[in-house]
Amino acid sequence: MISIIDDDLSVRTATHNLVRSLGYAVETYASAEEFLHSPHLNDTSCVIADVRMPTMSGLDLQSHLIANGRRFPFIFVTAFSVESDRLRALRAGAICFLSKPFDGDTLIKCLDAALARHGTAPGE
Repeated sequence: MISIIDDDLSVRTATHNLVRSLGYAVETYASAEEFLHSPHLNDTSCVIADVRMPTMSGLDLQSHLIANGRRFPFIFVTAFSVESDRLRALRAGAICFLSKPFDGDTLIKCLDAALARHGTAPGE
C-alpha cells in the first residue's frame, strides 16, 4: 500500500489518482498525525509526503518513524524547496525529493525505485 500524506487536498487527490492508475492500493492522509493513527500504518510499502505540513512536517514524520524502528521508503514533495530540507531527507534515506508541481513520470520513476528496494508489486 502506498500512503500519501499532504495537507493540500488537490495534491493528495492528483497523486492518489496517478498512483492508483498504476494498480497500487493507496490511502491518503491530510496530516502526519492522521497517518500515524491509521490502521493501515503497518501495511504501508512507501510514503509520499509533503515536507511542510501543520503540526508535524514530513521530515519530522520520517525521523519519528525511524526512531521507532519503522523504515519505509519515502518520497518527498514540496512547494518550498530548501536545500537543507532536501539534504536532511536524503541523508535519512529518502528515495526522491520533488518540487511541486512535479511531473507524473518523475514520480512514477521514484515510486518504482522505492518499491524495488522494498520488494512491492502493484496491488500491495
